[in-house]
Amino acid sequence: MAGIIKTSINLSEIPKEKIINGKKGKYLNLTVSINDKDDNYGNNVSAWIKQDQGEREKGVNKVYLGNGKVFWSDDQPSKPQPVEDTDDLPF
Repeated sequence: MAGIIKTSINLSEIPKEKIINGKKGKYLNLTVSINDKDDNYGNNVSAWIKQDQGEREKGVNKVYLGNGKVFWSDDQPSKPQPVEDTDDLPF
């Protein structure tokens, strides 16, 4: 399945210790979830800072950074096109 997700994240929520200094810049490992149902605002995507196994085992709360929505996917069935009334055609 191919798709395009539109999301935004709250940069002020990023703990400095989670930023990774790499050879080509600074990085932040994220986890993105696509949900089957929309929330009250029409969002079906959540993004949070990736947790390591130790954090998950200790039950550390996720640091949510934002949400968004899938706004295009090739997995979506196409909507049927309306059929025009052809009774007025001259043939």
